[in-house]
Amino acid sequence: MPNIMSALKQEITRLARKEARSQTQVLKKMSAHYRRDIAELKRQAAKLQAQTVVMEKAVLKPLPQAPAAVADKVRFSAKGLASQRKRLGLSAADYAKLVGVSALSIYKWESGKVRPRQSQVAALAAVRGMSKKEVLARLAQGAVKPTKKPSPVKAKPAAPKKARQAKTKAVKAKK
Repeated sequence: MPNIMSALKQEITRLARKEARSQTQVLKKMSAHYRRDIAELKRQAAKLQAQTVVMEKAVLKPLPQAPAAVADKVRFSAKGLASQRKRLGLSAADYAKLVGVSALSIYKWESGKVRPRQSQVAALAAVRGMSKKEVLARLAQGAVKPTKKPSPVKAKPAAPKKARQAKTKAVKAKK
C-alpha cells in the first residue's frame, strides 16, 4: 500500500509540474514579446526626442534684438500693435509673454495711454517679423520666460489670544 501511495503522489506531482510548465510557457513567450516591443518603443522615443531637440533649435531661436540705431527708426502705433496682435490671434497676456512685459502694459499701449520704452519697441519689432507658426511654437514650448515673479503676500501675524479677548471685553463694556 505505501508503494501505491507514493507512486500516486509522484505521478500527481509530475502531472502538476507538466501542467504548470505548459501554462507558464505561454506567459514567458508573451513576456518576451512585450519586452521586445517596449525596447523598440524606447528606441523610437529616443530618436524622436533627438529630432525634437533639433527642431526646437531651428524654430525657437532667441528674439533678435534690433540694434539701437535700427530701434530708433522703428515707429510705434497703438493701432498697429492691436492689429498685429489680432492678426496673430493672441490674447494680450500671450502677446505680453512674447515681448517680455505684463498684459496690462499691452493693454495700455493699445489704448494709447502709455508708450513703450525704446527697448520694448525693439522687442515689438522683433515679434513683428515673426510668423504665426513661429509665435505659436514659441508659446507652446514655453521658450518665453515670464517677466516677473509675483512677490509672495505676507500675512499679518495674528494678535495674541489674550489681547483679542481684552479688546472684545472693552468693546462690550462700552455698550
